[in-house]
Amino acid sequence: MTAEASEKIRLATPADVPAVRAVTDAAYRHYIERIGLVPAPMEADHAADVAAGRVHVTGVPDIIGALVLVPHDDHLFLESVAVHPDAAGRGVGRRLLAHVDAHARSLGLPEIRLYTNALMWENQKLYPRYGYELVERRVDGVYDRFHYRKRLAG
Repeated sequence: MTAEASEKIRLATPADVPAVRAVTDAAYRHYIERIGLVPAPMEADHAADVAAGRVHVTGVPDIIGALVLVPHDDHLFLESVAVHPDAAGRGVGRRLLAHVDAHARSLGLPEIRLYTNALMWENQKLYPRYGYELVERRVDGVYDRFHYRKRLAG
């Protein structure tokens, strides 16, 4: 298998649901103790998201990264990005975030939005490096979140 094939990002299929769940759980599990509750992506209905065409995955033969992307009229919402810890440092996250930009552009959307838990401080350093700006901090139910946006150049 070529490196290009292993780096391809594609829409998930129903057969990928267990792997999407496993990657998401592995990527977010370590936050449970820090934030005191299960991160929202771990509680998502992965089967429904896959069926709705919202989940994009990478990794062959084993999935090592997953995105959940929800298009809206005026923006693309990046609901979740997960990289398996075993794949850390291999550029998977960078490629997934580049895919988010390309996907938003392909849909003609001018902006990407996302949020991250206030106690996931690694993300607060990461997202600005990829062009995201902090919009606000807001409590949504039990989650204290930082909301970000990235405006795409025309």
